[in-house]
Amino acid sequence: MKSTLKALVDQGIASLREQGTLPADLATPDFVIERPKERAHGDFSSNAAMLLAKPARSNPRAIAQALAAAIPLGGDIAAVEIAGPGFLNVRLSPAAWQRQLREVHAQGQAYGRNASGGGRVAGVEYVSANPTGPLHVGHGRAAMIGDCIARVLDANGWDVKREYYYNDAGVQIENLAKSVQARARGIRPDDDGWPEDGYRGDYIADVARAFLDGASIDVEGHVIQGTGDAEDIDAIRRFAVAYLRNEQNGDLAAFGIGFDVYYLESSLYADGKVEDTVRQLVEGGHAYEAGGALWLRTTDFGDDKDRVMRKSDGTYTYFVPDVAYHLSKWERGYERAITELGADHHGSLARVKAGLQALGKGIPQGYPEYVLHQMVTVMRGGEEVKLSKRAGSYLTLRDLVDEAGRDATRWFLVARKPDSQLVFDIDLARSQSLDNPVYYVQLSHARICGLLRQMGERGLAFDLDNGLAQPLDLDSAATLELVTSISRWPELLATAGQLLEPHLVAQYLLELAQAFQSYYNDHQFLVDESDVRDGRLALALATRQVLANGLGVLGVQAPEAM
Repeated sequence: MKSTLKALVDQGIASLREQGTLPADLATPDFVIERPKERAHGDFSSNAAMLLAKPARSNPRAIAQALAAAIPLGGDIAAVEIAGPGFLNVRLSPAAWQRQLREVHAQGQAYGRNASGGGRVAGVEYVSANPTGPLHVGHGRAAMIGDCIARVLDANGWDVKREYYYNDAGVQIENLAKSVQARARGIRPDDDGWPEDGYRGDYIADVARAFLDGASIDVEGHVIQGTGDAEDIDAIRRFAVAYLRNEQNGDLAAFGIGFDVYYLESSLYADGKVEDTVRQLVEGGHAYEAGGALWLRTTDFGDDKDRVMRKSDGTYTYFVPDVAYHLSKWERGYERAITELGADHHGSLARVKAGLQALGKGIPQGYPEYVLHQMVTVMRGGEEVKLSKRAGSYLTLRDLVDEAGRDATRWFLVARKPDSQLVFDIDLARSQSLDNPVYYVQLSHARICGLLRQMGERGLAFDLDNGLAQPLDLDSAATLELVTSISRWPELLATAGQLLEPHLVAQYLLELAQAFQSYYNDHQFLVDESDVRDGRLALALATRQVLANGLGVLGVQAPEAM
């Protein structure tokens, strides 16, 4: 509907140019079509006249009046009114709302989806945890945000590639190997000889036991077997990484998360991609030697100071493989690269982008796009839950899913904007009450399914075509609010895709469920009069379809009974 109204306003502006009301060479401004906050102001509003006034050297209300007169009434448009300094307020006709309802039923699962992405490739990287232990709830928030960004982009016509970047190189992996080796030798975390920076969770003992028993681990088609030799640190390292990668994959699968691509940091070194990236930066004239180190002139690309790429000991700083990794995304055809990270990574983002610009490959300045999330605080019984015996120092994602359930965990971890702090209340997530938003939304879907079951039990018929032919009772505030909420889904989904903000979907679904509940309270459905019954059920089933579509974008079930 926004697109239709925008086209009508564009036509009106063109008509005013032809009439001489507006200068013939006056450019069309970047006006908006939006929904007013107050229902009394109509169904849609536009600021077009106010933006035209200054360049046209005219009064905005006068232009608004001329523009309103140039927009033809009839069809979808019932009235165009002038408000305030020159807003155009548009009221839709009953026929427009009726058509909206038919579109929901005709399009079904496709309702709300659009092709704005044009099938272009967007890589979405998320979680990307070090394979050094079970995933914690912060990883869960990253997983949920990233997965829902991927789902939202898919709904907006992008060819989405979900990617997991394994940090399987560096000091933390060495600490993991030493920790497992110590356990394999019979050394416990509180014993003398335990590695200073060793991992102390009980899971380390599980890894060591499996290694000593000669267990086989299959990770993405690669089988790694424990040799049982506690002195072979290289074998222990390979086995421990494979074991924990497999564990993390299991945690994510239980959470409903999967990936198309698994990319190993170690491959960047093994394939020479890090050295090749540094070579290109040097050859491009953006690097220099100072103090025994190799520096990158990141200040040439907006950074606040130059950054060391290769330290005096010959090792690379951590942002260099990130540059090589994101270069690989560009070379693999990712027109967009979205990287979901914890907010603690903020400091390295500018230098990664600077490195990509310095390569001179034509990579866009905003590449990659970062989405950062804040920490999660988990509460139970009014107290913070911090520890897991298995992990030793943090609450694991698997613990949270086991306690709160998959659907509630997914909902709660994505329901707030990523850059806001998140308090996860386990008691609320588990409660079967209307205070629990995911329960409220799922119950609304199940309640509509229940109407159909009750209708069958009473021997009542339902004719959808007849229902869609019935006029909507738009004098009812509850009816108008519900059909308006249904109509918002396509533009809401498009906005969530543009802003990379899937929490907007959760907010919308709660509002839609509340609108349905108001309608449900005001109307009887299983009445004897077939026209009334069919009309109300047609609207209820359209609501059910949109609830199911939205829950699908969040990866949350749409139950038929609760």
